[in-house]
This record gives sequence, C-alpha cells and structure tokens, in this order.
Amino acid sequence: MSRRCRGRAALAARRAGVLGDRGAVTAELAVGLVAVSVVLLALLATGAATLTRLTCLDAARTAARVAALGEPDPVVVDAARHVLGDRGGEVAVRRADGWVTVTVSAPFTGWSAGMRARAAATAWAEP
Repeated sequence: MSRRCRGRAALAARRAGVLGDRGAVTAELAVGLVAVSVVLLALLATGAATLTRLTCLDAARTAARVAALGEPDPVVVDAARHVLGDRGGEVAVRRADGWVTVTVSAPFTGWSAGMRARAAATAWAEP
C-alpha cells in the first residue's frame, strides 16, 4: 500500500470515528438537564414542606398562648386559623389537668398526594 493510500485510509477512519460520536454531547446534556431538574424539584418541594411545617408550628404556639389566657375553644381555633391563613387545615384543642394542647395539621402546598404537616404546642392554662 502506498503512502498516499494509508493517509486516505487513516483520514477516512478518523472521519468515521468522529461521525460516530456526533450528537453525543446533546444527548448527555439532555440527561444532565433532566437530573438537574429533578434535584431542583426535590429542593423546592422540601422547602415548601418545611414552610408549611413552620406555619403549623406558629399556629399551634399562637393558639396555645391564647388558650393559656383562658379563652374559649372557638377563639383558640380562630387564632390558629388566622395564622394558617388560606392554607386551610385542622385545629384540635384538648384540655386536661390544667394543660392545654393545640394540634394543627395542614396539607403541603401544591401537593395532591394527601401529605400533611402536623405540629402541636402545649401550655399551662392560667387560672
């Protein structure tokens, strides 16, 4: 084989290898973007769940303070619902042996799977 033929063969082989990898970067970028999107979605969902949990905790603490002042249960529930805002949720008040426990539960924002955040606060009821 002449030198000229070997050069053409090498060039053809090189081109064949390059053409075989064509589009690989695009495919890897697409897979990478999906992975980044999933991580971002998980991060945002965790943040929303944490925010809902903290709101429930604030509502339970506020309602427990109101209950400790001797207010009736409807006023205690209204105080918790005021802190919850338009999130909705359930508020339960339990009084036993001078202690008042308020439990607040609300659905996670934007989740339809029925997952809920729950928080409770207990206070000594003043006489």
